[in-house]
Amino acid sequence: MPISETWLLPDGVADVLPEQAQVIENLRRDALDFLASRGYQLVYTPFIEYIESLSSLSESNHDLDLATFKVIDQLSGRLLGVRADMTPQVARIDAHVHPVEGVARYCYAGTVLHTKPQGFNTTRAPLQLGAELFGSDSIDADVEMVDVMLGLIEKAGLVDGIHLDLGHVGLFRSLVKRAGLNKNTERELSDLYQRKALPELAEFTQDLSFGADFYALGRYASDLEALQTHLSAEILADTAFKHALDELKTTQSAIQARWPNLLIGVDVVELRSYHYHTGLMYAVYAPNRAASLAQGGRYDGIGEHFGRARPATGFSCDLYALSAGQFNAISVVVAPKGMNADLQQAIASVRAQGLSVIQLLGNDDLNSIPNATHQLVDVAGEWQVKPI
Repeated sequence: MPISETWLLPDGVADVLPEQAQVIENLRRDALDFLASRGYQLVYTPFIEYIESLSSLSESNHDLDLATFKVIDQLSGRLLGVRADMTPQVARIDAHVHPVEGVARYCYAGTVLHTKPQGFNTTRAPLQLGAELFGSDSIDADVEMVDVMLGLIEKAGLVDGIHLDLGHVGLFRSLVKRAGLNKNTERELSDLYQRKALPELAEFTQDLSFGADFYALGRYASDLEALQTHLSAEILADTAFKHALDELKTTQSAIQARWPNLLIGVDVVELRSYHYHTGLMYAVYAPNRAASLAQGGRYDGIGEHFGRARPATGFSCDLYALSAGQFNAISVVVAPKGMNADLQQAIASVRAQGLSVIQLLGNDDLNSIPNATHQLVDVAGEWQVKPI
């Protein structure tokens, strides 16, 4: 490779320069402190594991399996996976490494790696931050998780104009079960819902058992009152369907009471990651951003792969995306050479105020510090910070 190309990075991978890196790091610290204040304990997970450990979600989520880089371990000869999501790792911790009885709350922050970008103009190496709650199947746990997610978005200073989307896979799943649909038909329906293809949906559902209900689910996906008006009495009386609908309504009411100015929308056929989510799903969007700021949902039984199936709910976000467009002007104070006590005390005092101080070395002068914004100067025997 020519020397002129050795500095290039792979597509979807980028350096983070000081002005944005400082914003991201401040956000990471604030977010983890916020999660700690809510009782979520920090865990670190390895960047690479045996693929069997990372497959607890991959088995039910083909997209995650495709996103996972796989390599051969030169020590054991076994197949390793580079984490594409940290949820399976936290589930392993909950099941075997730190098996808490009762409710366990964890949070994490670290880089994950994707074989391909997971959305338009997204990185292949997101800095993923999230929280997981294990051991409670109560809707209160989902409400708490949504509230925590919104609190985190507020910490990032992105509350104005945000929009919360709520969904519940239980509505579609219970209807599929009631109608006795096969996997292929279920998959085609899911695709039609995701594409919001109402004309195709109307034609496809004509000859289906409970076809009118499947069409109503797509046609009135964002209006629960209209949806209930157009569903059959048999479906509305179905225990599983009714339970999912009640959970969706309860969550919407509880979050609206906690966040009265928040725009909350409902989409009962938002079926992203449908195959491993088991209940409520939620995502936060901001104006002029196509991708969600954060998203999550319930995935009960995730630890079954590790021998300990537990109810679980959680969310995650990409700190790079969350901080997109934000930059921090870094003040750098240059101090003169010297080891005399008053100068060193002045440098320590300026650093204690949160400013960065660089002391000149050898034959350096101000030109040696191109990012300098201020200098420490002796004014009538008193050290003062002056703009350059």
